[in-house]
Amino acid sequence: MNRNDPSARMWLEACELIERAGRMHRQFFHLAASAQSVATWEPPVDVFENEHEVVIVVSMPGVAADRVEVVRESGALVVRGVRPFAVEGSGHRARQLEIPYGAFERRIPLPAGLAPAGTPELRDGCLLVRLRKPGLMR
Repeated sequence: MNRNDPSARMWLEACELIERAGRMHRQFFHLAASAQSVATWEPPVDVFENEHEVVIVVSMPGVAADRVEVVRESGALVVRGVRPFAVEGSGHRARQLEIPYGAFERRIPLPAGLAPAGTPELRDGCLLVRLRKPGLMR
């Protein structure tokens, strides 16, 4: 494809925009599986593991600890909460909205036998949940 051809460049840019919109939609506005939830977005999650534990990191900058609930439900860790608008009630109109707001829920499947290893903590806009593997006392 010749990038100097205006028609080819237009199609390339259009395809890139469609791909970006799809990525954002999947990342931020995917409805959670829970029928009882009114979640409108899912926070991104990283899961790390070593021989002793599984560490789950949930990205949710701007969410206060009192707006987060962490529960275990049928083979999964469920993190739900609410992220309020940053300028709520200020009379501002949104010119661009890329950061998700409102209710969220993320369901992370877990292997059997994991036990909590401390209290979940909010650090630098991320929730950290540590789960101990079976048979390990720490």
